[in-house]
Amino acid sequence: VQLVESGGGLAQPGGSLRLSCATSGFTVAFTHYTMKWFRQAPGKERELVATITGISDDTQYSDPVKGRFTISRDSPKKTVYLEMNSLKPEDTAVYYCYCAGIWGQGTQVTVSS
Repeated sequence: VQLVESGGGLAQPGGSLRLSCATSGFTVAFTHYTMKWFRQAPGKERELVATITGISDDTQYSDPVKGRFTISRDSPKKTVYLEMNSLKPEDTAVYYCYCAGIWGQGTQVTVSS
């Protein structure tokens, strides 16, 4: 299984970015897998940001991002997304895609004016 993130970059406060996590190598249907986005800011522990549950596609968010971030999946493309709106400087971090014990390489998000 391989997870490859993309879409990070520099955004201004109040701006938006969309992260993508392209997956490959799953042995069962992609829709069966619970996918998660984590982030890790400098000097801080890695924290869970958002979850999309397998089959039901129920979503959950951490309090700091609730109402601003949206996790979704495109099953034919085997890709999960994290739409990030109303970005704040404290959203600056490396964002990681995670599934079934596998981590992506991470993508840097920097929010600064």
